[in-house]
Amino acid sequence: MTNIYAVILAAGQGTRMKSKLYKVLHPVCGKPMVEHVIDQISGLHTKQIVTIVGHGAEKVKAQLGDRSAYALQEEQLGTAHAVIQARALLEGKEGCTLVVCGDTPLIQTSTMESLVRHHEKTGAKATILTAHAENPAGYGRIIRGADGSVTRIVEHKDASEQERAVKEINTGTYCFDNKALFDALKHVSNENVQGEYYLPDVIEILKEAGEMVSAYQTESFEETLGVNDRVALSEAERLMRARINEQHMRAGVTIIDPQNTYIGPDVVIGSDTVIHPGTVLSGSTSIGEDCIIGPNSEVRECEVGNRTVIRQSAAFDSQIGSDVNIGPFAHIRPQSSLADDVKIGNFVEIKKASFGKGSKASHLSYIGDAEVGSSVNIGCGTITVNYNGKDKFLTTIEDGAFIGCNSNLIAPVTVKKGAYVAAGSTITDEVPEESMAIARARQVNKENYVQKILPKNE
Repeated sequence: MTNIYAVILAAGQGTRMKSKLYKVLHPVCGKPMVEHVIDQISGLHTKQIVTIVGHGAEKVKAQLGDRSAYALQEEQLGTAHAVIQARALLEGKEGCTLVVCGDTPLIQTSTMESLVRHHEKTGAKATILTAHAENPAGYGRIIRGADGSVTRIVEHKDASEQERAVKEINTGTYCFDNKALFDALKHVSNENVQGEYYLPDVIEILKEAGEMVSAYQTESFEETLGVNDRVALSEAERLMRARINEQHMRAGVTIIDPQNTYIGPDVVIGSDTVIHPGTVLSGSTSIGEDCIIGPNSEVRECEVGNRTVIRQSAAFDSQIGSDVNIGPFAHIRPQSSLADDVKIGNFVEIKKASFGKGSKASHLSYIGDAEVGSSVNIGCGTITVNYNGKDKFLTTIEDGAFIGCNSNLIAPVTVKKGAYVAAGSTITDEVPEESMAIARARQVNKENYVQKILPKNE
């Protein structure tokens, strides 16, 4: 395959989105639209990607980083004008250039690869990605000659009744001979109602010069969807979610209710894992084999081992081992680490804490800024008191320790190996190995006290 370059059109403001967020940064399944596009283009092993930026340029650059070069379109004067901005980076290079809109998040590597191969096979100077649309209203129609080559693109408003009956439409994605593209761009005029420079005019210029223009029709119209408003954004989300869920199911994952399961594009799930409804998996989360996730659980940027269960709970930016049982209604906050066989039960919150193998906090506890060893039992209502209003402090609970119910561990403090803390204690000093700490007021019974404070019956 020849050298491949790519230009991503991402300079438009997107006023129809009615949003403060730059259009191509609106997420689809948790990832900005333009990043979906660059992910798929990167699968072609391109020599160079150039993203045309305008409104929100710095935010787009921050999102994509060094995965692309950039060219600034200070004024939005049309799609041809946008591509011209890449001249300094691409003009004169041998190969073909893909031009793709940054608001087409559903386009796939395989489709663009087929487009390039068709372009090379036909020897065309330009190849248009087309699709069959049952309702083509509003789209430019592809008019072909007897030999199958493209004679012209006619916009809907300019089309005759016969031309409007054509259902092959222009998707706005193109493959050009790179040198021919930048030569033709010099001749594009803005003599139209909008006073803008349009990329489809390059097709007419090449045709007039006697050059071959072809078209490749993709089988999936949905893949070419451009997102211009919130309605289209919702449709792209639905289609992307269905694609992702199907990929996981075909790879051996059980998704009980795909329409109510939300999995990000970078999530990895092992075989025979079961995902229940209402579950949201996002970021670079990886789930092992034979797990049960959900219902109604959220897992983001976590690594989860095998055979782990997470029910009606939330976990973020944490390491979770194998055979771990979480929930219901537990909260695993960032920078936590749970080793194998750990149990985190209902209404337990873990924050920046590590739990060793086999340890458990079964209910109603807050364990923050803590290092918990293996085989530790933390009783109901335990709190690691880690914050003095200014700084956070570490609580250390060593292997085999037992923390009784309703205990406060005032950090910094250590409960040594095998030690016990009696229920209801407030611990401020180190508890030695194999000892029991009792830190609570002695019980005093006031005989006949109730009779003294209540009025006597008449």
